[in-house]
Amino acid sequence: MKFMIQRVTEASVTVDGNVIGEIGRGFFVLIGVCDTDTKEIADKMIKKLLGLRIFADEEGKTNLNIASVGGDLLLVSQFTLYANCKKGNRPSFIKSGSPEHAEELYDYIVEQCRTIGRDNMQNSIKVETGSFGADMSCKLTNDGPFTIDLDSEEL
Repeated sequence: MKFMIQRVTEASVTVDGNVIGEIGRGFFVLIGVCDTDTKEIADKMIKKLLGLRIFADEEGKTNLNIASVGGDLLLVSQFTLYANCKKGNRPSFIKSGSPEHAEELYDYIVEQCRTIGRDNMQNSIKVETGSFGADMSCKLTNDGPFTIDLDSEEL
């Protein structure tokens, strides 16, 4: 499983001209799933995501997590995180999870983030989403810029 996490001041997702997900300060997260991923792997990734201390404290040090700053999450499924570009110029996506498996885990991640963000954090976390499998237009303002590539194989 892969999460591409971008710390943002704002982000949105549009489908067919309609904004379907929009956040202020927080994380814009692209989520890639492969067929060997499980809910247990997703749980580890979620714990790491919500615990990342990459927001500045009063001294300007990256010392605060998303709940500490009252941040939001915008979660977007992104199978192209598993692109393989070793042969030729057309990427292969055979390492990406099947759509059924990927959607099931994506939905699980969204629901877990909503539950944890509502119940277990000092500040409630708003969780917005893209639309699984849709042609989406994503806009964001990367804060820093600050981008983290989180790969379950490296946890």
